Amino acid sequence: MMGPRTLVRLGLAAAFAAGLSLPARAERIAIGSSDNPQEIVDLAADGDVVVLRRGEHRGPLRISRRLTVEGEMGAVLVGPGQGSVVTVSAPGAVVRGLTIRGSGTNLEKMDAGVFVEKTAKGALVEENRIEGNLYGIYLHGAEDSVARGNEIIGIQEGRVNEAGNGISVWNAPGAKVLDNDVRFGRDGIYVITSKRNVFSGNRFRDLRFAIHYMYTNDSEITDNVSVDNAVGFALMFSSRLRITGNVSDGDRDHGFLFNYANASQIAGNMVLGRLQAAERWTSAGTRSKDDKEHAVPSSDEVAATEVSGARPGPTKCVFIYNANQNRFRDNWFEGCEIGIHFTAGSERNEMVGNAFIRNRNQVKYVSTRYLDWSKDGRGNFWSDNPAFDLNGDGLGDSAYRPNDLVDKVLWTAPQAKVLMNSPAVQVIRWAQAQFPALLPGGVVDSRPLMAPPARPKIAEGARP
Repeated sequence: MMGPRTLVRLGLAAAFAAGLSLPARAERIAIGSSDNPQEIVDLAADGDVVVLRRGEHRGPLRISRRLTVEGEMGAVLVGPGQGSVVTVSAPGAVVRGLTIRGSGTNLEKMDAGVFVEKTAKGALVEENRIEGNLYGIYLHGAEDSVARGNEIIGIQEGRVNEAGNGISVWNAPGAKVLDNDVRFGRDGIYVITSKRNVFSGNRFRDLRFAIHYMYTNDSEITDNVSVDNAVGFALMFSSRLRITGNVSDGDRDHGFLFNYANASQIAGNMVLGRLQAAERWTSAGTRSKDDKEHAVPSSDEVAATEVSGARPGPTKCVFIYNANQNRFRDNWFEGCEIGIHFTAGSERNEMVGNAFIRNRNQVKYVSTRYLDWSKDGRGNFWSDNPAFDLNGDGLGDSAYRPNDLVDKVLWTAPQAKVLMNSPAVQVIRWAQAQFPALLPGGVVDSRPLMAPPARPKIAEGARP
């Protein structure tokens, strides 16, 4: 049954329908689970707040006026299993504080928990729990719209590629996705054909990609955390991105993947793999705080970490494919099979001040070209670099070369591994160490750092 305030509001609506001139005044309209929310929303005026009381309410719901629809604690809006549960078409409309369930499962129709249409410029979707829907939130052309502080739990059954994304953004310039927690489904955030977007402070787990960028320029990806996904951050066919303060923790294949991503700033990010954080393998407290920051674990400690069930780290901390003119500074890449895999003609990328820690292969780069990963007298830190610093300037006295001829032979002919311990191979490696001119191109760090830069800090409470 509708309460007195609802009846008053409906009376005002009837007066307007009769042509009477009454002063406009925003109302707070509370409705119970026995009421039809669509009828109330249709009668509400711009600026009104429609409050769904505790209990289950019937969807779907379309918001075509600039009003707020919010839920009391325990308010649940359930769709019929077809289409989107909430569709927003009004500029400046707000959806807040609801549990939203029951979308359809049609990928082509983009069935979502909350679907924000192109006309809904500046719409806000915040602090909702959106669970079991095909897509969680879809910002479909809604310029300057915001998805903030939502908990999104996607479909957990079936094939990942047949699920929708936690948050999808299509052609929504200026849209922001902030402080959401996304788990299960396909990608945490998928954006395509957009610009000037900000994705910040989000947390992702149990997905294919945490953040997936396609044809989106002049945007920011900052302070996001990806845990246990197939890939952390996949940046493709996009330019002029600012990628700072992000964390990939235990993602399976890649921490960061750059494919035709150009002219971007990548700084202060961290990828943590199987042999990663000191806290993982020193949980017994056998080392001092300073030791935990920089010490390399023994083989026994590594084995203990693997036996204890620590997550496997990425195959590659960073994979760079035909990506040009990017600046990588002060990042931390640790515990991967390959620190950076560099391939397919990527040119004029700057690598300075990064830390490469305990990666099985620090760099994989096959080319006859030379790349010097230092600038203005400063290079990177390499945990396996046995360098000396006799003059105390903080730089190694000799250049660091992460790869040699034997590495390149193994990458092109993996079956050659059977020869690794042969005297001939050892002689080749000794000769190259004595005569660097024998090296046929590749990466060289002419000013390697003797100590790693400050390890980026994960914001407290950032992990999912």
